[in-house]
Amino acid sequence: MPSKHRTDPPALEQKIFASAAEIDLAIKKLQRRIDELARLDIAAALSEDNGTDDVAISNVRDTIREIFGLHSPECREHEHIRLWAGPLYINMSSHAILEGTERGRNQVQGILRGLIERLAEKKADLAESTDASPRSYFSQLNLHPRIADVSRDLFLDSYHWEAVFAGAKALVNYVKERSGRDDLDGAPLMRAVFSKNNPILAFNVLVDQTDQDEQEGMMHLFEGAVLGIRNPGGHSFPEGPEQRAVEYISLLSLLAYRVQESTRRASPKPP
Repeated sequence: MPSKHRTDPPALEQKIFASAAEIDLAIKKLQRRIDELARLDIAAALSEDNGTDDVAISNVRDTIREIFGLHSPECREHEHIRLWAGPLYINMSSHAILEGTERGRNQVQGILRGLIERLAEKKADLAESTDASPRSYFSQLNLHPRIADVSRDLFLDSYHWEAVFAGAKALVNYVKERSGRDDLDGAPLMRAVFSKNNPILAFNVLVDQTDQDEQEGMMHLFEGAVLGIRNPGGHSFPEGPEQRAVEYISLLSLLAYRVQESTRRASPKPP
């Protein structure tokens, strides 16, 4: 007889809210469900069996799932929420059923208010984390290793613009390495390697105008990184807020990831 294997439920996934605006929208949706329950005529729903109570509780379940996610703790806890509180027994009177349903409505509204309070707390936490200095979250950025290896220690030691310059130099060296064009440097290197007409490193298959536009646009981004970031950094890179340095380093990291994802063409045609 084959053995029965127990299937474990999916792991819980905590919802991460990206902004205060996203949380505010979630709070409005939950408040809408509270108001909907308040307007529900439970006596009519039960006596007429018109289904409005079923729709109201279904909306509650859907809203919780939409806001927090299918595998969230909130959804797992309330996936079977219903308009009922108290004991159930055979041959209950209509009055007892009405009372149990009314208690259920109050209970569900209380749960929704609790979820709103939880979201308000998340919003406050998000505001605190947003107010933190760039230094406090720099190490959490998923920077490309070629950029992170040369910029992280400098940045954390408060040499923010030296970190930007080091990252820019690392990007140029990475392009040289991937393309094999160590005979070129700076803007000429970027134009030769990423040219839409005859690229050494391609970001797509270059089959239509859209592909060519992307290739040319990326070429200009790399060209700009050299002209606007690396070259000034070798002389007198302008000082600025710490946040701006993070933004420059993030841009260099993005470009490094694009280099990594690019395809080296087997036999580029001679110019």
